[in-house]
Amino acid sequence: MGESQEEFAYNCGIHRTYMGEVERGETNATVDKVRIIAKGVGILLADLFAQAVARAET
Repeated sequence: MGESQEEFAYNCGIHRTYMGEVERGETNATVDKVRIIAKGVGILLADLFAQAVARAET
């Protein structure tokens, strides 16, 4: 998307260190934070979960 992790986190309103921890698997994001991140990449939360389910079923 042409943004650094720090820029993306800032644009989502999420602290950059929290975003890094989620990305590295050091902490689990809440559903609300996942919704915010999904919105940041331009996808609905429902679509994100639908894609995750579809991938898990293959």
